[in-house]
Amino acid sequence: MIRSMTGFGRERRVIGSREILVEIRSVNHRYYEFSAKTPRAYGYLDEKLKAFMHDSISRGKVEVSVYIYNQEGVNANIEINRDIARGYIDALRGAADELALHDDLALTSVMRLPDVFTVVKVIDDEEEIWRQVSEVAQDALKHFVEMRETEGAKMYEDINSRLDFIERTVTEIEKKNPASVDAYRQRLYEKIKEVVGDRNIDEGRILTEAALFADKIAVDEETVRLKSHIAQFRELLNSGEPVGRKIDFLIQEMNREVNTTGSKTQELEITRMVVDMKAEIEKIREQIQNIE
Repeated sequence: MIRSMTGFGRERRVIGSREILVEIRSVNHRYYEFSAKTPRAYGYLDEKLKAFMHDSISRGKVEVSVYIYNQEGVNANIEINRDIARGYIDALRGAADELALHDDLALTSVMRLPDVFTVVKVIDDEEEIWRQVSEVAQDALKHFVEMRETEGAKMYEDINSRLDFIERTVTEIEKKNPASVDAYRQRLYEKIKEVVGDRNIDEGRILTEAALFADKIAVDEETVRLKSHIAQFRELLNSGEPVGRKIDFLIQEMNREVNTTGSKTQELEITRMVVDMKAEIEKIREQIQNIE
């Protein structure tokens, strides 16, 4: 089943002491183009995410946003500067003795003194961070792919119905074309006879020349190739693989065969059929611009 190149996926989860949010969005692009928005301290995640996403995404302009919220104080250690605290205590008690003051020094008093405590940030374990982020990203990617597949299913139905129309129209042209060629041959024969008049020209030669010119409006080869392209198109749609670029080439070939058919035909009815097929091919072309 085909997939659309546009999609969105989002997942938020609390793992250990961290709340992690991952968002994935994409739009049309000829190739796989990746960009990431991660917190400055976690820039090392960018390349890991690029490779991680590429396993499931072959085409599209993909943007991944990652938000990491650490619980307050969890990623920090509090250390006591014992030498500074001891210095404060000795100085205060010495002043109390000299000034004959009551010694009511308590722990709470020491805690208020400057530089007694130092906050030391804990260095993150990069592998642990990546394990947690990739776990959340996996679910976001699942939602993202599901959305692409849902859009792809709608496109699949639409494209198939248009292929059915083109195929039916080609069959009608195949039925009408022999009669069209015969009619053209007869008109050409009558015209040649009118031009040459009573001159002594072999009638067999006239018939041969008329047949040669009439064969130039036959579209048998074009209709056979067009049906073959339609069959290949359906095979690609059902292959289950990324086929956007292959289908883009195939639609060009289909358009070429239809154009050639239109340039050859001499019948107004077939010309109208060609116009209808060109309109359907153009609508398919618009759709496939969004196929992965």
